[in-house]
Amino acid sequence: MSSMKSKYWSCVAAAVFFTAATSLAQAAEDTGPIKIGVLADMSGTTMDMSGPGSVVAAKMAVEDFGGSVLGRPIEILSGDHQLKPDIGSQLAKRWYDTENVQLIVSVPASSVGLAVQFASRERRKLMITTGTITSDFTGKYCSPYAMQWLFNTNALANGTVKTLVNEGRKSWHFLTADYAFGLALERDAAKIVTDGGGKVVGRIRHPFNATDLTSFVVSALASDADVIALANGPPDNTNAMKAITEFGGLKPNSVLAGLFVAISDIHGAGLKATQGLLLTEGFYWDMDERSRAWSKRFFEKTGKMPTAVQAGDYSSVLHYLKAVKRAGTTDADKVAEAMRAIPVDDAFARNGTLRKSGLMVHDLVLAKVKKPEQSKGPWDYYDVVHTIKGEMAFPSEESEGCPLVAVSETKK
Repeated sequence: MSSMKSKYWSCVAAAVFFTAATSLAQAAEDTGPIKIGVLADMSGTTMDMSGPGSVVAAKMAVEDFGGSVLGRPIEILSGDHQLKPDIGSQLAKRWYDTENVQLIVSVPASSVGLAVQFASRERRKLMITTGTITSDFTGKYCSPYAMQWLFNTNALANGTVKTLVNEGRKSWHFLTADYAFGLALERDAAKIVTDGGGKVVGRIRHPFNATDLTSFVVSALASDADVIALANGPPDNTNAMKAITEFGGLKPNSVLAGLFVAISDIHGAGLKATQGLLLTEGFYWDMDERSRAWSKRFFEKTGKMPTAVQAGDYSSVLHYLKAVKRAGTTDADKVAEAMRAIPVDDAFARNGTLRKSGLMVHDLVLAKVKKPEQSKGPWDYYDVVHTIKGEMAFPSEESEGCPLVAVSETKK
């Protein structure tokens, strides 16, 4: 009997200890730092577009917010996904599972972004990407915990492609990176071309980060297309632009369209190789007084003007912290609801709105790269042709193909 009593009280003691330990862990979680992880390419081909600059931007958001929220300090972590989905996914899982990271931001490269999105959904933790561009992210793969802050392939096509088609440039030849992002960008752009009465006269697919684009560029230049469209990103876009210049440039009646180009790409390739390029941007440092003031602070810290990705990382972190304060908790569902309830208004975007699908809709700019003699100096690279209103740039929420929207509409 005494043995049974001893076992009973041992079990009781163990249960009390477990409960106390769990309570202490929960208390530590509720009072410890709120951790935000910047998951980016810190050493590879897109590091200038995101990389260390994205970490700086996130820290600026924390600084501007005041350094704490709900009485808890805010901590920024950084990680290098090396443009590899498996590494990005593993790091995201470790951050969520063992380091109590509440939010992951940046995540350039669509293949990595989709992998991290899956980890985010599994763990009911938030992620906001500025570097994952495929429209599938907030389309068929949409998640209540994942948000797309900068733009998507559909919006990029709506800006650059629709403008050129409306100008009468109806024949298109695509130079496309053969992976998720490039294929989605070509798909969305080609649809706008054909819907506008145009025709895709050629497609060339090349590997990501190809060491030599010569044969691809020569084939594209041989085309009689009105537009040669670069459905790729860094470093392939800059390598293609340099190669086109080396081979004598475009035919007199052709134009070059950069479907995804960052200002860091223009800076790296130079105005001689990029002059005349038409592109759509989610942010330009010289848009207005607010963008110039914030970009000047960023430049003082980094020696570079921010890319749209980096400015978007600042905005997404700042908006998240505003939502945590409004919700009074870091619970992902409640914070996401608060993020959708308040407009995005900062140096990056004016009156932006976050949809149920996770897509943040805001104004974009259509820009043309200046000739070398037109530039006043480094980073003075764009002539802004016009502002594209968010409702015109982005597809309607119903047409995105997000199952969450379909479920929401059915409940109504």
